[in-house]
Amino acid sequence: MLTEQLVEVNLSTVKVQNFDNTITTIPTYKLVSDSFVNWRGMEESKGRRIKRSLLIKPSSIGFLKHNEIDELKKVKLITEYLNTKIKEIDSYNQKNNVDKSMQLNGRNLTNLGVFRVYIEEYLKAHPMTNDDLTMMCRQLEPTSQGIPIQIYTFSKDKEWTKYEALTSDIFDHLLSSVKYFNLECFELNQYASN
Repeated sequence: MLTEQLVEVNLSTVKVQNFDNTITTIPTYKLVSDSFVNWRGMEESKGRRIKRSLLIKPSSIGFLKHNEIDELKKVKLITEYLNTKIKEIDSYNQKNNVDKSMQLNGRNLTNLGVFRVYIEEYLKAHPMTNDDLTMMCRQLEPTSQGIPIQIYTFSKDKEWTKYEALTSDIFDHLLSSVKYFNLECFELNQYASN
């Protein structure tokens, strides 16, 4: 259980012993001018929040071709989604007489969109994530380092080491999965010439 204890109070400072047994000395004026993290809500909640992003290289994002979709249908977590979505897209494109000789026309699936669905299905299926709390994968505003794909979910276990292990396991899996969707994570190339 995480607890902070007040150790000492005087006119100029307040000393607090943190949950990890470190001592923090806070100037008294900071108590009214700054904000502090209160961990009690996390202790009493049903889970600990995981909020972290992968940065996807924009040039790797594209429309999926039929053979790529067929390959992705082998991924159990998204087979049903792909079958349903393909029927919906084909119906729309036929109904609207879309010229599909160029893939840009009409509606299409993208590798990034399908990857986001895969992430959500993976999180739902994971035995250590809490289905009773918010769980989503969303695309954030593009940055100079790529397109952030943010994972927002909660772990069932709030113990710090188990929480960190779960977060690492999830991201190990997702980083290994990126290539199956023909996506790439952003990497800063320090040797690139201008």
